Amino acid sequence: MKKPEILAPAGDLEKLKMAVLYGADAVYLAGRHFGMRAFAGNFTEEEMLEGLAFAHRHGAKVYVTLNIFANNDDIQRLTAYMQRLARLGVDALIIADPGVFALAREIVPEIPIHISTQANTTNWRSALFWQEIGAKRVVLAREVTLAEIAEIRSRTELELEVFVHGAMCWAYSGRCYLSHHLTGRSANRGECAQACRWKYSLMEEKHPGKYLPVFEDDRGIHILNARDLCLLAYLPDLVKAGVNSFKIEGRMKSAYYVATVTRVYRQALDAFFADTQNFIENRLWHEELHKISHRPYSSGFLLGNPGEDGQEFSSTQQLASHEFVGVVRAYDSQKKRAVVEMRNRFAENEFLSVFGPATEPREFRVASLKNSLGEPIQEAIRVQELVSLAMPFPVAEYSLLRREIKV
Repeated sequence: MKKPEILAPAGDLEKLKMAVLYGADAVYLAGRHFGMRAFAGNFTEEEMLEGLAFAHRHGAKVYVTLNIFANNDDIQRLTAYMQRLARLGVDALIIADPGVFALAREIVPEIPIHISTQANTTNWRSALFWQEIGAKRVVLAREVTLAEIAEIRSRTELELEVFVHGAMCWAYSGRCYLSHHLTGRSANRGECAQACRWKYSLMEEKHPGKYLPVFEDDRGIHILNARDLCLLAYLPDLVKAGVNSFKIEGRMKSAYYVATVTRVYRQALDAFFADTQNFIENRLWHEELHKISHRPYSSGFLLGNPGEDGQEFSSTQQLASHEFVGVVRAYDSQKKRAVVEMRNRFAENEFLSVFGPATEPREFRVASLKNSLGEPIQEAIRVQELVSLAMPFPVAEYSLLRREIKV
């Protein structure tokens, strides 16, 4: 068995660095155009160059998304953009549109092409088609089952990439027109308004203006709200089925989300390959995945159509047992103080936990808190301000601070 890569989302430069440091073998990102997450931070070409240098220095690859469904007026801009990406040295392009694929093969034949999940590859004949015209990898549709993945593997030679964690779309592999119909923002051009998460009621034809809840519940019903995907328990099965890349969704999520999820899947995959015969899941991995913002988890379509178990009808509210409060930017070993970039309020004497790329979570009490001017303060309240605090043990740069949410 060949060890699959862990592929993590990089919505901006900080998230790229978090993903790489916390265990990703590769990241996927977009420039300011042509990707399926128009409202992520995304990358200028200068940021992309810095991100590429950082990733390559740490032995990780960078894949760039060009997976919109292009209009005629996109073609000329795409041509020039692909040429610039080639000069930057990206490791692959992620493409869905056949015309964009053909253009890339013509303009930048040296860059490997990965077929986006937006292309809806659900069977081995489709995968074989992409293989025969020059694709290196296909990102399988989320609706493909484990048995179907194994059959696709047995009939093709190209690399197979599978989503293992993150948000699910209610529409078939993301081919959704609801957002465009209701808001004019096309999901297929990276501008999804997530209309599937809205609260809906029924209106009877002969009683306009009278709205009825779908069930007898005055809160309404979230009829299109898919649960989040979590395939942590099935990593060994996916490895044995021949998957080459485990993909984590989340370019719109926080750096804390990216670091936590990447770290969990890295640890689980490494543990499996360290002893495939006696591998046992660590309950702490699942606990970590409940400390980030998420909807109730589901195994998606991996074992078949999940039916009602794949939907969350009661609420679109995100769950989380912990809250992200800061990023360590430096540590002074002589003074035993950490410099922290604040992301959410925290105060002296409260208990936080901190974990890093190579360290397990440890709890400590906030003491001797100072602002960026070195003045004592009782509470850190300015987002992204650099504050310092006593830290009773060494912590690495890019370590993350969080607090338990008290219910």
